[in-house]
Amino acid sequence: MAQIAVIERKCTGCGLCAQNCPFNAIDMKNGKPEMNAACRVCGICVKNCPQGAIIKLETKTQSVDKSQWKDILVFAEVSAGKLHPVSLELIGKARELAKSVPGFTVKALLIGSDVAACAEELTHWGVSEVWSYDDESLSYYRADVYAACAEDCIKAAKPSVCLFGATSLGRSLAPRLSTRFHTGLTADCTRLELRENTDLVQIRPAFGGNIMAQIITTKTRPQFATVRYKVMNAPERSAQSSGKIIDRKLPKSASQSPVTHVSTVPIPPARTISDAEILVAGGRGLKKESDLKLVQRLAELLGGDWAVSRPLVEKGWAPSSRQIGLSGRTVKPKLIITCGISGAIQFAACMNASEHIIAINQDPAAPIFDVAHIGIHGDLYQVVPELIRQLEEEKK
Repeated sequence: MAQIAVIERKCTGCGLCAQNCPFNAIDMKNGKPEMNAACRVCGICVKNCPQGAIIKLETKTQSVDKSQWKDILVFAEVSAGKLHPVSLELIGKARELAKSVPGFTVKALLIGSDVAACAEELTHWGVSEVWSYDDESLSYYRADVYAACAEDCIKAAKPSVCLFGATSLGRSLAPRLSTRFHTGLTADCTRLELRENTDLVQIRPAFGGNIMAQIITTKTRPQFATVRYKVMNAPERSAQSSGKIIDRKLPKSASQSPVTHVSTVPIPPARTISDAEILVAGGRGLKKESDLKLVQRLAELLGGDWAVSRPLVEKGWAPSSRQIGLSGRTVKPKLIITCGISGAIQFAACMNASEHIIAINQDPAAPIFDVAHIGIHGDLYQVVPELIRQLEEEKK
C-alpha cells in the first residue's frame, strides 16, 4: 500500500504541488500541503516539488501461506425470510470453481434471525457446511454486527475465496471485511476463474467497459469478490440434504454495537427487468422518444417487458430502472430482442447470458451480432413494425 507524505522541514509552502494536482487532492493549510480524501497517490506532486519535500511511501505486503486457506465461502443473504436468488447462483459458481483445486469444498455463511429453515434449505444445494449465526439481534442489518459475525466465521473457517452478491447488503458488507483482513476486493465481477494455485481470477469490465480486466490477489487471503444477480447459473436443487449445519454464537464484539434499530419501513415488492423472461430493448437507433412505443408494443404482444440502453436514459426517455448495463441492471431472460443497440461491452456484459438473443441493427459490423444467436441486418423501423403486424394478426 502506498501513501504520500510531506517532510515539513523541507517544505517552503510554494503551493506548486496543489496547483499541479489533477484531483484537487491537496489543501494548503497554514502554508503547508495536506492530502485530502481525493488523493489517488499518483505521484505527480512528488515530481513537481522543487524542494523534494513530498515523498511516496511504499509498504510491501507480506505473502501469506496459501496452504492455510482453503475452500470457498458464499455469503447466503436472506431477504424477507427467504434465500436471495443471487446466493444460490453463487453457490453454483463456487461448486464449479472448487473443481479446479483438489480438496476444495463450498461452504455457506448465514446471518439472520430465525434462519433455521434457510440453513436446512442450503443443505440441498451442494454445500459441505453451513455456518449459521441465528440471533434475534440479527433480524435487521447492522453493518458492524454482520461484519463481526462474518469476520468470526472467516477467522475460524479460513476460506481462500469469499463470494458476495452485489446487492445493497453485499456491497456494504464485503468492503468492510476486505478492510479488516487487509486484502483485495473486486466488485461486480462478470466472470470468475480459479487457478490450481488457488488464485482467483476476477474478471470485470473496466475503463468504462472498454476492456475486460483480470484482477488477481496473489499475496493475501481471503480473496473477496461481489457478483451481480443474474450473472451466474444456480445449480439443480437436490432432494437429499447433504453437509452439516454449524451453529455459531454471536461474537462478543457484535453485542457491543452502538447502532440501534428504530423502525422498519417495508418497500412494496416490485418486479424489475431482471425478473423478466422476455425483454425487448431499444437503443440509440431510435430517432425520437415516441418511437419507444414500437419497443413497448412488441414487448406487450410477446408477453414480456421493455428496456433500454444507457443513451436513452441519458436523453431522459426512460428511467434508470429500465436500463441494461453496468450502470443499470443485469438481465438473463429466455428471450431478448435488441432494437438499434450497437452492443458495446457495457451493455453486452449484462445480457449476454440470455438464452436466446435476437439483434436488429442496420450496421453489419455492430458488436451486438457477436453475442446474438439470430442477427437481423436491417432497419428497425421496417423490421419491428412487421413483427408487430404479424403478432397482431396471430392474436385475431
